[in-house]
Amino acid sequence: MSAAQPAAAQPFDPTDPTFLADPYPTFAAMRSAGPVHRHDGMGLHLAVTHAAASAVLRHRSLGRIWTDAEPAAEFGAFNLLHQTSLLENEPPTHTRLRRLVSAAFGRGHVERLRPWVEQLADELVAGLAERIDSTGSGDLLAEVAAPLPVAVIAELLGVPESDRGLLQPWSNAIVKMYEFDLAEERRQAAEQAAREFVDYLRELVALRRRTPGDDLVSDLVAVTDADGARLTEDELIGTAVLLLMAGHEASVNVVGNGVSALLRYPAQWRRLLDDPSLLSTAADELIRFDSPLQLFERTAVDEVEIAGVVLAPGERIAALLGAAARDPLVFDEPDRLDVGRDPNPHIGFGLGIHYCLGAPLARIEVTATLAALLRRLPTLSSAGTPRRRDEFVIRGLHDLPVSR
Repeated sequence: MSAAQPAAAQPFDPTDPTFLADPYPTFAAMRSAGPVHRHDGMGLHLAVTHAAASAVLRHRSLGRIWTDAEPAAEFGAFNLLHQTSLLENEPPTHTRLRRLVSAAFGRGHVERLRPWVEQLADELVAGLAERIDSTGSGDLLAEVAAPLPVAVIAELLGVPESDRGLLQPWSNAIVKMYEFDLAEERRQAAEQAAREFVDYLRELVALRRRTPGDDLVSDLVAVTDADGARLTEDELIGTAVLLLMAGHEASVNVVGNGVSALLRYPAQWRRLLDDPSLLSTAADELIRFDSPLQLFERTAVDEVEIAGVVLAPGERIAALLGAAARDPLVFDEPDRLDVGRDPNPHIGFGLGIHYCLGAPLARIEVTATLAALLRRLPTLSSAGTPRRRDEFVIRGLHDLPVSR
């Protein structure tokens, strides 16, 4: 622990509504005070500069070391999903899993889905426009941002239309477990959702073994490594759940947080109207400006030094992505939304071996949604103050009321 750190440090309260409404001034103060801080309440160190956070994500002596939710006997399904996830494993297990999953992804699924995603985004935005015309306003989060990524992941995995309504509630319940100081009833709800999801996926995997289709689950069932190794059923299930939770939560909140920011900075919205070629850079800027994932943890497997702070094996440190994304040493005028920002070396998709496998699909979803909004609702405006979720790690909104 750095000698500069006080014995009992808590730079912020992750449950404080004022902090959650706008954490970025606090992050700026932390960056000014130093690159790494101890947060005793969360039980870890926080890397707050871009350089320190990048070092955390890349350092091979810092790993994703899964620790079962306790009591383990009560959280069997939730723990199973993470024990078998490529996100929660290090080499050599991670290497094998990522190679197999990448091989399945590499069979053209992302590009196959591009026109389908663009059509779906247009249909959802058309529905939002009709709602606005009939009632005066609509909830962009409920009618576009939330349903689109769930539908995309369901299509990717080959989940039948009749079952797709199950996925979003499962994902919403499970990801609550990543927050700090979670109430026991939410922990139990997460385990129940995980159990139901595992049972459902076992049936889907069995179906795809009998009757393969043009979907990722079928390819994950069939893919083999050079030595003939395959994913186990539990690994396949862990991969499918990771894709849903990461893909759903990230895309929902990039669109929600991002469009909310564009409504606060209408000059940037007008830039996109005037020059749609900026959609690609805009997607990355929205991820940087108000990151949907604020924190990503690592655990020291050997003694390691990050920005002068020495961690003993077993100590935890997190890259504070929201703080790194506003580092003025890397980003000019970091508190300014700039849809044309280029270069934009944000680390919202991670770095190193755990770089987000679904990043290309996420970018397609965000750009397709923005393009549909610009086309069908060019005069989009706010219809009220959006309500922010009372969670820190996964940053998002409850709703986003809009009109035109």
